[in-house]
Formats: sequence, structure tokens, C-alpha cells
Amino acid sequence: MNLDNPQNWKKVFFPVWIGQAFSLLGSELVQFSLIWYLTKKTGSASVLATASFVALLPRVFLAPIAGALVDRWNRQRVMIIADGLIALATFLLAGTFLLGIEKIWHIYLIMFIRALGSGFHWPAMQASTSLLIPKSQLARISGMNQTLRGAMGIAAPLIAALLLEVVPIPGVLAIDVITAIIAILPLLFVSIPQINQERDGYLGVVQVWLDIKDGFKFLLGWKGMLYLSLAATILNFLLNPGFTFLPLLVTSYFEKGVIELSMIESAFSAGMIIGGLVLSTWGGFKRNMHTILLGVIGLAVGTGLLAMAPSNKFYLAVVGVALAGFMNPIANGPIFAIMQTYVEPEMQGRVFSLLESMVSAMMPISMAIAAPVTEWVGIRGWLAFGAIGCFIIGIGGFFVPSLINIEDGRDLIVSK
Repeated sequence: MNLDNPQNWKKVFFPVWIGQAFSLLGSELVQFSLIWYLTKKTGSASVLATASFVALLPRVFLAPIAGALVDRWNRQRVMIIADGLIALATFLLAGTFLLGIEKIWHIYLIMFIRALGSGFHWPAMQASTSLLIPKSQLARISGMNQTLRGAMGIAAPLIAALLLEVVPIPGVLAIDVITAIIAILPLLFVSIPQINQERDGYLGVVQVWLDIKDGFKFLLGWKGMLYLSLAATILNFLLNPGFTFLPLLVTSYFEKGVIELSMIESAFSAGMIIGGLVLSTWGGFKRNMHTILLGVIGLAVGTGLLAMAPSNKFYLAVVGVALAGFMNPIANGPIFAIMQTYVEPEMQGRVFSLLESMVSAMMPISMAIAAPVTEWVGIRGWLAFGAIGCFIIGIGGFFVPSLINIEDGRDLIVSK
């Protein structure tokens, strides 16, 4: 397939992308509906925490294994099977609701299976994207993906809430099965380029471990990519707790209610949509790293504005969150463009999965540290700490040669 011909890659990529957009909508509807069900059924914070932990486990511990397998298997088949597995699991859960035999552990199990399927699907889709579209378009496609996620952040909870008012929860689950089928159909009729198919065959535990080890060697051997991965991990550590604690900040500091909470959360998603649209139209600077660091500095400014907003000026907090949302795709989108451009295709599954594992691992660690720290310095104190950390990374990145010149550093990749 000639990727330089815009008609060729668009005809293959966009049917797949649109199908995956429907699948994402279905997944978001199920996520909201199940969390709402657990909230209404139990009213237990520990139940919600367990549900989040169960969904996080595959992303942290199984992602490297999934990435190694994705690099060996046919990625198109991986996406089909992963979507099918998720749809089957959701269908079975809907059956338990229809029969009136649903249990809390059923939901935990299905959430784990869905997260496991996503753990295979995500690296397969990201690695396939670099083989489907011209490299000059990768930053724009990343911007489109960020826009899509921002739009889902606004639309999916609203749609799910409306659906739950008129249909029982099995009906919402059935919609996810339908959207999974929509996602699978294009994959049955397009041809996604594959690499290293001679690697298919029997896989023992030792061989999978060696493949994972190769992924680590790749990151360690390319300093720029290693520093970029570490920076993304640290940023997640700095920012995740403060934004997770937004409901407490709105109620305890600003003394506002649910309307204001919805405003501030919608502001982030709206900013993310606009930022994604800007990135998909603009494409970023010639050097993607400059775009990333600009986004990180912008995240620092937005988070700092949220931290410093006086209690009687709630609108400043909304502006700060909206700015952070806008800068989120500016910072994140080019990361994927760099990885899809400069990481060898046969290594992308492992590298994407290792990054996912590192970033996801920071979520429980950061929350465990932030919970007692915020009791001491307050939520605004943690937000200020996060803003300062982001600013240091954003400015300091310009003075780290291996990082700022990452797109000139392909010669630093070690031989596998």
C-alpha cells in the first residue's frame, strides 16, 4: 500500500478509526453505568476503590506481556479478538442482570476482562496506526484522538445518564455489544500491513520474557525515549491526585455544589476537545518535542491558576482547568507521534505497553502518597506542587540534549 497517496491510507484508516470511536463510546457508557450501579447498590467507597483497582491491574502488570505478544501476533486479528472478547464479557454480564442473578464480583470480573481486552487492543491499534498513515500525519491523528476522548468525556456520561432513565442497565450493556460489532466490521474488510510474521508460532514463557526484556533494552538504549517515558510517568504522578480531588476542592474550598462540579469537569473536556482540534489542524512545531514541552508548560500554568484561585473567584478555577484541558492534547499527542515515527514497527507493541504500565503504576502510588500529604498541605498545596513540577520539567526539557534532540537520536537505539 502506497501511504504517500492520501486516498489510499484514508480509505483504510478512517473506517477503522470510526469503528473504534463507536467502540470507545460503548466502553464509556458501560464504565459510567457500572460505576453508577455500584454507587447506588452499595454506597461504599471501598467497593468503588476495588472496582478501580481491578480495572487497573491489567494495565500495570499485564501490559508488558500484552505488548510482547502484540509484536509477535497479527495485530489486526488481535484487535478483532480483543473487541470480541470485550463484547462477549459484556453480553454475559447483561445476561446476569436479565436473570436477576448479578453479584458485585460479577462486575469486578467483567471489568477485569474488559481491561484485559483493552490491554491488548490499545497497543495493537497504536502500532497499526504507524503502518497505516503517513508519518507526516501522525501528530494530526493524535490530535484527533485527543479530541475524540475529550468529546467522550462530555457526551458519554450525559448519554449514559439519559439512557439509564429510560432503559434498564442490560439495555445500556447491549449498546456496548452493538458498538463492538461496529468496530469489528471494518477490520474484517480492510488490510492492515503486518510486520515480522515469521515470528508467529509457539511462544514459551522464556521467549515472552526475552521479548519484554528487549523492550526494556530498547528504552534504556535510547536515552531520549527513556527520558520522555520517565517525564510522562512523573507528570502523571504530579497531576493525577490533584485533579482526582477536584470534587473535594469544589465543595470544601469553593463551597460550591454539584452544578459547579459539573462545570469544572466539563471545562476540562471542552478544553481537551479544542486543544485536540488545534493540534489536528496545526500539526505542532516541526520538532514534536517543542510542542510537547509547550504543552507541559501550559499544563503548569493551568494547574497553577487552579491552585491559586481565591475561594470567591471560582471562575478562575474553571479557566485554569479549561487551560489544562486544552494543553493536555498539546503535551500528549506528539508523544505518540514520536513513538509511532521513530520506534521500529516490530517493537512498538512492547514500547507502548511499557509506557502504559509505567504511567498506570503511578496512579495508585501517587494517590497513596497524596492522600496523607493533602491532609497536611491541602489540595491546593498539592496542585501548587504539581504545577511547579510541571514547570520545571517543561523548561528543563529544553536543556536536556537527549530529550530535545530525540527526533535526531535514532542512531542511539541499541541492536536487539
